[in-house]
Amino acid sequence: MRSLPPSRLMFVPLLLAGAVPVQAADALTGMRFDHHDWTIACDNTRTCRAAGYQADNGDREPLSVLLTRAGGPNQAVTAELMLGVYDESTPPVKPRLRINGQDLGAVAETGAGPLSAAQTAALLKALTRDSTILVVSADKRQWQLSDRGASAVLLKMDEFQGRLHTPGALLRKGNRPEATVLPAVPVPVVRQAALVATRPGDAALAGSAALRAALKTSLAPDACDVLVSGERVEPLTVRRLSADKLLVSTQCWMGAYNVGEGYWVTNDRAPFNPQLVTTSGSDEDEGSIHAAHKIRGLGDCWSSDSWTWDGRRFVHTADATTGMCRLVAAGGAWDMPILVTRVVK
Repeated sequence: MRSLPPSRLMFVPLLLAGAVPVQAADALTGMRFDHHDWTIACDNTRTCRAAGYQADNGDREPLSVLLTRAGGPNQAVTAELMLGVYDESTPPVKPRLRINGQDLGAVAETGAGPLSAAQTAALLKALTRDSTILVVSADKRQWQLSDRGASAVLLKMDEFQGRLHTPGALLRKGNRPEATVLPAVPVPVVRQAALVATRPGDAALAGSAALRAALKTSLAPDACDVLVSGERVEPLTVRRLSADKLLVSTQCWMGAYNVGEGYWVTNDRAPFNPQLVTTSGSDEDEGSIHAAHKIRGLGDCWSSDSWTWDGRRFVHTADATTGMCRLVAAGGAWDMPILVTRVVK
């Protein structure tokens, strides 16, 4: 049985409401990258988020730091701290940040909150070399942030945002003017279309053998196991989208702790010409398809996606993870998107 969802659809160009449609060559694709104890996600606006954790060996107290930097020249890095709360352990007592033996001051009493500008600057400097980065509590507990993988991740951030060899670069600083840094990209706007009322006869299509056969022809052999194999027959759900289009869904796969629903846009009569949206959906609500999946059974890390009906097709409007699986928080520690949009009605 599957524990992880199948590969998801790639980023597609988005339509800007009230503006010229974005062409494929103009659309910026986000990226993700993991290295040792650090991960980074940069989205389609050029905002980057990098998260570091405790070393993934031994019995170490879980923690994470999230570094965020918007795209464009003269943008500062902000930092947030989260001490592990997955097992609802005792809160820290007067926690303080200590880097290479130097006390950098108090952090949030709860162990979750922003670091100061001075603490962030000291942390960024420490991450580019071998350092001991601790949060220490008055009750003698301590949490150690790993720097293993940080340099590679911070370099990826500089590369994606076009900061290499500028004064503001995190690693490879230089004299290239700050004005040459790549600009931030506006958040794309997607206009969600209203659905039309169900018509008499729509529900009957759920039992159509021809519709079921058409859905199968749109799939690779392993893309929707339940439907393609025919070992069990799951019902089809049919919902009207427009005057001539339907949204058809059925279960595609079931894993140890995840389920994937397939969603297609079809004609409302033969030939149905099904267009696959995803085989990893979780639910649909008034023209929005959502997918949320545990990356592992403990539920400390998730992936999520959304697609929105714009009157012609379902546009991919969100793609995110919650970071690495390090027992920092149930449901994941952070929101780390590679695709963001603003959906309007």
